[in-house]
Amino acid sequence: MYVCLCHGITRQTVVAATLDGASTTKKVAMATSAGADCGRCRRHIQEIIKATRIS
Repeated sequence: MYVCLCHGITRQTVVAATLDGASTTKKVAMATSAGADCGRCRRHIQEIIKATRIS
């Protein structure tokens, strides 16, 4: 499933970045470009970060 349509970034890519230490939307954007442009996906990215921390 795509999280960021601007850059074609998938949920798996965001999860991988989070597991590699990207703990904020800004860090995920730096690692993957997701959330770096229009910002519509930032809330979803925050949810993924939160869910990844819990699991």
